[in-house]
Amino acid sequence: MSDHIYKKIELVGTSQKSIEEAVNNAVAKAAESVRNIRWVEIQETRCHVENQKIAYWQVTVKIGFTLDEN
Repeated sequence: MSDHIYKKIELVGTSQKSIEEAVNNAVAKAAESVRNIRWVEIQETRCHVENQKIAYWQVTVKIGFTLDEN
């Protein structure tokens, strides 16, 4: 394995259905502009409540990716 330099960005994904979908939404959005995604770290999970019910999930993730080699 060659040496790599990694960078991490932090995003908050949301979903009305599940925590997993919130993470997938964050990764999908990042993939629109970030190449070489390698991992996801789940930092925080919370939910927004409306009328005494969970309205949607919010998951803070750090997404790690390799920088392009020159």
